[in-house]
Amino acid sequence: MFLASSDNYAEARAVLVGLPFDATTSFRPGARWGPQAIRNVSEVLEEYSPYLQKDLGEVSFYDAGDLELSPGQVEASLKQIKAAAADLLEAGKLPIFLGGEHLVSYPLIQAAYRRYPDLAVLHFDAHADLREEYLGARLSHATVMRLVAEEIGSGRLYQFGIRSGTWGEFAYGQQHTNFFMDAITTPLSKLAPELAQRQRPLYVSIDIDVLDPAYAPGTGTPEPGGCTPQEIFKAIQLLKDANVVAFDLVELCPAYDQSSITAVLAAKIVREAILAWGS
Repeated sequence: MFLASSDNYAEARAVLVGLPFDATTSFRPGARWGPQAIRNVSEVLEEYSPYLQKDLGEVSFYDAGDLELSPGQVEASLKQIKAAAADLLEAGKLPIFLGGEHLVSYPLIQAAYRRYPDLAVLHFDAHADLREEYLGARLSHATVMRLVAEEIGSGRLYQFGIRSGTWGEFAYGQQHTNFFMDAITTPLSKLAPELAQRQRPLYVSIDIDVLDPAYAPGTGTPEPGGCTPQEIFKAIQLLKDANVVAFDLVELCPAYDQSSITAVLAAKIVREAILAWGS
């Protein structure tokens, strides 16, 4: 169980769900073990956030454990993930999903978009994830944001911290999405007040590899040159008054995180998300 989680689902505003799925991982597999790794280290954290000046004791949230997904069954697993997200949204919960690889975001966003037709997606990542296909596969962690853009409309996708991809991905992003190469807090500080004022429904997706590997080595596709943890914490602070309706944190790979520093960082990001949006 995650630090300070309640045992009362009915009263919980936020619900954590683990998604142990890494069927399309292209480099280093093992992200399916990410959700439990985050839970295991969460107890090292304090319940109080000095950034948000709030305590987990002030928020009612529930850890629902991991979904039981069939290994290797991509389409069946995505269908199951989408149904779980739809159920939580229908129940009025704030879903907080722990990946797993980034493809899990696609069915989650599909469910959120069905519930909120004016949804916008904020995507924090090292990689553009805008390929049309990867090694012949349309469903891949390398295509997930292209799928999202085609689902919700490319102008509703905001991409932050991107520093890796093909020429075609960068061209597509710069033409069709709100594409902020290698930048997070500067563009978000301008965008967040408008989003908060309009109370537009937002889905936030953070790939742990948006951070520099010096801070987050435990990921399947590390990419040098990323942001600092303080920038991610600041991004959450900037969005604390926004209408965030769902959140995911993906691509933690414990096999490459021998000291657990990536897992602890991920757990702290989750704590901040719960406190920012779960009350």
